[in-house]
Amino acid sequence: MTAAKPTSAKPTSVKHNPYLELIEIPAGYLNIMGYVDESEVNGPGCRAVIWVQGCLRECPGCFNPASWSFEINQLMSIDTLVEKILSNPRNEGVTFSGGEPFWQAPALAEVARRVKAAGLNVMSFTGFTLEQLRSPYGPAGAEDLLAELDLLIDGAYIQSQAIHDPSSLVSSRNQRVHVFNPTLSDRLTWASDQIEIHVLKDGSRIITGYQGQMCFTEDI
Repeated sequence: MTAAKPTSAKPTSVKHNPYLELIEIPAGYLNIMGYVDESEVNGPGCRAVIWVQGCLRECPGCFNPASWSFEINQLMSIDTLVEKILSNPRNEGVTFSGGEPFWQAPALAEVARRVKAAGLNVMSFTGFTLEQLRSPYGPAGAEDLLAELDLLIDGAYIQSQAIHDPSSLVSSRNQRVHVFNPTLSDRLTWASDQIEIHVLKDGSRIITGYQGQMCFTEDI
């Protein structure tokens, strides 16, 4: 939404309040930016990847600035999303990215519970630190989502600490990899500098993997 241009006063920048914006998301639904199956650059093995919509950080050098807005992009029910993930037998895990997954923690925790019951593992990126998520001031439902995760990469992207190394699991030096499921300790083999191109049925393409980036391109 674009505000009317004032005639005499200086423009005022107003931050979105995520708690107010999330009220617009119906119970049992997620507001997502994008989805792909069979990704091999967003965590261990072959994975479904969900990019949620909405982030307050606006980090310089962010790879997904289109994900900042909390306005509704694509509403998808938890039931539909879980069915979509499990319908592809090649998906052995699920990765939550964004945007900021923990602003939609309760719904993602339910997704995680259901796919884990089917034998998949679950990983998430977040701009919060683990300590912030575990604090009393963390986003609503953060502890519930953390309880379902096998892997977590925490910390905001800091451009001045960027890593461009095909052997690095993270995009900037401040970020950390937390392994909650020891069975995945020997599967930390993805790299932030790898890229992957998914061609969708309508001919559009999703480029993902390079430092967590997701971008859409039209068919040419």
